[in-house]
Amino acid sequence: MMPIPGKLFLIGFGPGHVEHMTARARTALQESDVIVGYKTYVELIQDLLTDQVVIQTGMTEEVSRAHEAIRQAEQGKKVAVISSGDAGVYGMAGLIYEVLTEKGWHPTTGVEVEVIPGISAIHSCAALLGAPVMHDACTISLSDHLTPWETIVKRIEAAAEADFVIALYNPRSGRRTRQIVETQKILLRYRSPETPVGLVKSAFRKRQQIVVTTLDKMLEYEIGMLTTVIIGNSSTFVYEGRMVTPRGYQRKYTLDQVKQNLRPHERLTIEAEPWSLSAVQQKTAFASLETEKSPTGIGREARKQPIHPPNDQSIDLFEVTVSPGVANKKVTAQQLALLGEIAGDQGEVIYTPDHYLLLRIPTKEPEPIIQRLMEAGFLLGPVGDVVQVKACDFCEGRKATAIPYAEQLQQKLGGQAVPKVVHIGFNGCGMACYQAVNEDLGIIYRKGGFDLFLGGKTVGRTAHPGRQVATGLTPEQLLSAVEQIVAAYQEEGNPNERFYKFFERVGQVAGYRWEEEVPIQVQPACGVD
Repeated sequence: MMPIPGKLFLIGFGPGHVEHMTARARTALQESDVIVGYKTYVELIQDLLTDQVVIQTGMTEEVSRAHEAIRQAEQGKKVAVISSGDAGVYGMAGLIYEVLTEKGWHPTTGVEVEVIPGISAIHSCAALLGAPVMHDACTISLSDHLTPWETIVKRIEAAAEADFVIALYNPRSGRRTRQIVETQKILLRYRSPETPVGLVKSAFRKRQQIVVTTLDKMLEYEIGMLTTVIIGNSSTFVYEGRMVTPRGYQRKYTLDQVKQNLRPHERLTIEAEPWSLSAVQQKTAFASLETEKSPTGIGREARKQPIHPPNDQSIDLFEVTVSPGVANKKVTAQQLALLGEIAGDQGEVIYTPDHYLLLRIPTKEPEPIIQRLMEAGFLLGPVGDVVQVKACDFCEGRKATAIPYAEQLQQKLGGQAVPKVVHIGFNGCGMACYQAVNEDLGIIYRKGGFDLFLGGKTVGRTAHPGRQVATGLTPEQLLSAVEQIVAAYQEEGNPNERFYKFFERVGQVAGYRWEEEVPIQVQPACGVD
């Protein structure tokens, strides 16, 4: 008569303290007839054992332990194979299954196997360090006893380049001393020397040690087999001794405010998430088309973005800004008819406070739609946190002299990604009836040159005009100044930070100071009518 197959419990008991062990792990230990494990791990759970048979071996004896555990289970016994942390993360679960596979095991006829999860070192150590693995993270073992070092190097480089938070297991032993040194060298090629690093030895055990340091200084501290090394990504910071890796809430929300600017129904739109796949594909759809000019000569360039989504992806909801031109406010009957035809019953055409139309339609093929709109003479732009140029054209004024420079700004900067949408307002004459001074960047043309205003706010109880920072700029000076200002905001602005807050925070941008209450005197422009 064949013996009744037993059962294998593959138990991850976590860091080692009973308080961090699951109830199922404790129950399985009590149910077991035999305990199989590494000597050090058996000692950690000794207080939970009663009359079980204990089979313990040293390092490098994992295969023999696996075979013995299976042999005991095949005799009808309940066997607990123990691992610290999680049995499926550098533990015994994988090896047990590999040996069972070699033996031709089948789950319906062979011994029963139950994997009982535990808290892995990446999680226990992260809890002691703060919140360093709040965003995408990976684990890499530096032990090259079973894995070729060349493979480990490739994985370190890939994780470093992809900006993963990295947890290093088995960083150093008595014989393996160079691996952690070489790993630091690789990481320093991709990350700042000031990148936060956490070193945790014996997490939640009697000899627990915690160090928070930096990537360039990590080797100044003790690192051994019982140490887990957690290396932050480019956004990880240290506050009051705690490592924190932001998940990205600061991109969308204002974290120092209880009441958010984005209402709940606005938070999942493309405008609120310009970094999303849908937004990326929408911008790429513009980039795939060649620059053209309308019959009136007004630039209709769709800004090209350096974004390359997978070729097999498609757009479900397509959004695009539509206007007759930077300054032109006259929409022809043919253009209106085309918009109505393209929108159909499923789409929307929305007039916005920014003096353009927002076309929103469900489609997986936006390129033909973009082409038709451009052929009709429309100026198109992406939706979201981008530069928008708005110019007056409700009267003739000095349009013929000034407006071409607004169009140049549109061609150079329109549609460029910025931390928060930037409005560049452009008045064609000194009457300033278009109220450009209230925009993020305000430009007013007067006989003799251009006046530049920065940091306006159009709405809200703190609405205010921008500060006049320059007067009498030549066209060349104006275009150069605006380009420098936008570039500085792109480089130094915080995610979701409005331009006026950025200007106030940094104090000066492109040489123009927030504190200045009077115009910076510039040589009068020559040759400007």
